[in-house]
Amino acid sequence: MLKIAWSEIFAHSLPEGHRFPMAKYDLLPEQLLYEGTITQENLFAPEPLQEQFITDTHDAVYWQRLKQLQLTPSEIRKTGFPLSEELVNREVVIMNGTLLATQFALEYGIGMNIAGGTHHAFTDRGEGFCLLNDIGISANYLLKHKGFSKILVVDLDVHQGNGTAQIFQHEPRVFTFSMHGGHNYPFHKEKSDLDIPLAEGTDDKTYLKLLAETLPRLIDEQEPEFVFFQSGVDVLATDKLGKLGMTIAGCKERDRMVLETCYRNKLPVTVSMGGGYSKQIAHIVEAHANTFRLAQQLFF
Repeated sequence: MLKIAWSEIFAHSLPEGHRFPMAKYDLLPEQLLYEGTITQENLFAPEPLQEQFITDTHDAVYWQRLKQLQLTPSEIRKTGFPLSEELVNREVVIMNGTLLATQFALEYGIGMNIAGGTHHAFTDRGEGFCLLNDIGISANYLLKHKGFSKILVVDLDVHQGNGTAQIFQHEPRVFTFSMHGGHNYPFHKEKSDLDIPLAEGTDDKTYLKLLAETLPRLIDEQEPEFVFFQSGVDVLATDKLGKLGMTIAGCKERDRMVLETCYRNKLPVTVSMGGGYSKQIAHIVEAHANTFRLAQQLFF
C-alpha cells in the first residue's frame, strides 16, 4: 500500500506571509482524495521525530540552539522564516514523516512525504526555508540502524541540494546527485558527488535527455540499495524562482523516469516533495499530484 506522510501542521504552523504556496500541503491531499488516487488509509500523520535521529545527522549544539530558539538574527534570516516554537515543531514532524516513509518504502517499495525535501539544511545551520535535513536524517537512519551500505540521493529540485552534499561529503556510502539550475540559489554551491548545472530556460527535451543518460549509469556504477528522490516541481517554466523551461508534462515524465528506474531495479525509494513556486497554485498541485499518481500506478 502506498503510504504518504501528511499533517495539518505542514501548512498551518507557518507564519503569516509565508503560507502561499504552502497551501499545497492541504490542497494536494484533497485533490488526490477527490480524484480517487488515494484514500484516507494511504495517509499517516507523523509525530515529532526522536532527538537521537536528529543528532545522528545534525550537530548537537546546533540542535539545542535551534530547539531553544537561540539562533542569531543572521542565522534566522538565512532560513527565510521567523523562528518560533511552532516552526521548529513543524520541522521535527516533517523529519519523522520522511523517516517513517523510508520505513514504509522498505516494506512496500515506496514511501512518500507530502512535505520534506529540506535539502538546504546543513549539519550545523539552516538555510532556504530548511532547518533540518530530512533526506540526511533518513539516509543516516538506514546506514546506522538498518545496515545499508550504499544509498543514492537523486535531487531534481531546481536548487542544488547544498546541505545534503555537505552532510555526506565524507560519507562514501551515500552518493549525492543534484541536477539543478546553474545560476540559481544557492549562489555558492557545495560539491555533490555529481552535479549537473542547467542553463536558464532548459526545456523538456534537453532535461529529459540528460536525465536518461545519467540515472541508469549511476544505478549501474553505484549499485545502490536505496534511493531518496527529491522531486521539486520548481523546474516548471511557470515557477517564480526556477528559471528553467519545463512543462507539467515534462515534469511528469521526469518523475516517471526516476520511479520506473527504481521499480525496475527493485530499489526501494523515498520521495520528498521539495519546492514549487508557480504563480498559480493549480500548477503546483497538478505537478506534485502527478508524482503520487505515478507512484500508485507503478508500484501498486
